[in-house]
Amino acid sequence: MTPPPVPLQDLRERILADFAVLRIPLTATHLDAALAQAAQDGCSHLDFLHRLITDQAGLRRERSTARRIRDAHFAELKTLASFDWEFNAKAIQRVQIEELATGAFIRRRQNLVLAGHSGVGKSFLVQAIGHAACARGQRVRYITSADLLEDLSACLADRTLRERVRDYARSELLIIDEFGFDRIERQETPQAASLLYKIMDARSQKVSTALVTNIDFEAWGEYLGDPPLAMAFLDRLVDGAIILKIKGKSYRAHRAAQSAGEDTPTE
Repeated sequence: MTPPPVPLQDLRERILADFAVLRIPLTATHLDAALAQAAQDGCSHLDFLHRLITDQAGLRRERSTARRIRDAHFAELKTLASFDWEFNAKAIQRVQIEELATGAFIRRRQNLVLAGHSGVGKSFLVQAIGHAACARGQRVRYITSADLLEDLSACLADRTLRERVRDYARSELLIIDEFGFDRIERQETPQAASLLYKIMDARSQKVSTALVTNIDFEAWGEYLGDPPLAMAFLDRLVDGAIILKIKGKSYRAHRAAQSAGEDTPTE
């Protein structure tokens, strides 16, 4: 026996109550507007359902993306849309960078190394790649090498290093920026090689790590002061990794020259 139809007003209230239980913020106004539009357009049930939930789904995606970007702790919010591809066109392959921004290497659990002199755009690019990963739903953590080692050294002091290493191993993409930029790693953290190795060992073959450096691989052992551990760290980092060596002009030097030219009075 077919149950009697539910009165429209009762059905409307049930739908609103069900959406509330599902924690989908559908308002009565939004539902009524969707019903009116559906009746006017004569749309199918499937099309009506899509119209009803698509805005709410979009808002939820935006909030989730914003949360992942906030949790990533980027130094700057960079996107590839704002990158100057012309300045170092010969040194930076746009197609290659845009492929990295699809996040396929993260899904493959590959590492990424960007090496080159300061100012060529490495940090911009790696943060833009991380930003794109957040938009796709991937968990990202950005930190400079100096801040990472400072954090890990503090954990050595209070004996929470194991838990902290596990925490850094959770992100699908860990971005370590500015490795070797100011020699803080060696000057202030004697255990730098050991600590970096622990991070890489915890992440190796499980999740992706991206590292930005201006030091040639051959110099890492001397730089960190512990060649065996430095090489062990390097081996795990570069095993199957995508390595980009950028040899281009410095954006910062270019901008500084432009600013100096603007400040110079003309005759």
